[in-house]
Amino acid sequence: MFANDAPIIRLSDRAAEHIRALIERGDSDVLGVRVGIKTAGCSGMKYHVEYAKEKKPFEDSISEKGVTVFIDPAAVMFLIGSEMDWQDETFASGFVFHNPNEVARCGCGESFSVDAGAHSKKKD
Repeated sequence: MFANDAPIIRLSDRAAEHIRALIERGDSDVLGVRVGIKTAGCSGMKYHVEYAKEKKPFEDSISEKGVTVFIDPAAVMFLIGSEMDWQDETFASGFVFHNPNEVARCGCGESFSVDAGAHSKKKD
């Protein structure tokens, strides 16, 4: 948790429902999902979501709306204040992130970039 005990990310109801469904379909040892960031695309970074079977060292987690989301320590500074949502569209479905730290997104929407210095400039 960070300032004011706010979670690193918040979950929409749709995201929580979909995570719950994924956990139910997963192996019996799945504890939740893990959110991270990978280098990809023309803007530099891409969100990455995978099953989590254990909590890794130095990893933060949030338990909200009946599900647990683990956050890769390398991704924390890029995710602070974000909302994780689930979007069902005609040709594509998936998790989407409403991230106030984004400063650019590629044209296809697959990758993004942030002002990494923004958090170090804020005063608590």
